[in-house]
Amino acid sequence: MATIYLVRHGQASFGKDNYDQLSANGWEQGRVLGRWLADQFHPGAIFGGNLQRHRETVEAIATGYGATLPDMQVLEGLNEFDHLEVVERLRPEWSDKQVMARDLGSFPKPARAFQQVFEEAVARWISGDYDAEYTESWRDFRYRVVAALDALIEVAGGADILVSTSGGPISVIAQHLLELSDRKALELNNVIANTSVSRILYSGARRSLAVFNNYSHLEAGDSAPVTFR
Repeated sequence: MATIYLVRHGQASFGKDNYDQLSANGWEQGRVLGRWLADQFHPGAIFGGNLQRHRETVEAIATGYGATLPDMQVLEGLNEFDHLEVVERLRPEWSDKQVMARDLGSFPKPARAFQQVFEEAVARWISGDYDAEYTESWRDFRYRVVAALDALIEVAGGADILVSTSGGPISVIAQHLLELSDRKALELNNVIANTSVSRILYSGARRSLAVFNNYSHLEAGDSAPVTFR
């Protein structure tokens, strides 16, 4: 059976004007992952969404890998959902980023405060009770991610694959393969570490989740810190 290495992007730039770019730690996480992958995995193809953090994660992996890797093929179905829209439907005042920064800055740990609001906002989104308020409903998001998984497997033709994506698509793929509830998918999304690796074994129509959210490469003494946001 062939293997898909499903990688969540490196740490993005929370609180910066351009969230989508990797932080300095995110770049190092990618390089650490590249060194780890070089000892065990030689991808026949690489796929990713069209987000900057997906592309930069592949660039960081390639630097650490130390050998030529295939060019990343863009598959937009692997993109993350619009987390800003999801949060703003719960907190409309946060469409003004200065207001959001002010509110979060009143907490001792702004990132943790944002995470609490984010989880509440995603729970509202996946409930299905407010679908008309969102550009993309939870149901539509799930459909396009599963369709992207089918598409990349078809194009790969039985090769081992590296995929650079985000926590949302990874949790949806795990949900799909394990037949989990929406609530369980949300719980998975909350614990997926940056540059963690989930492995899917596939052969024809057979797909199995073999490993979920492995970030052991970041736990060595000289590695980049583990992050979840």
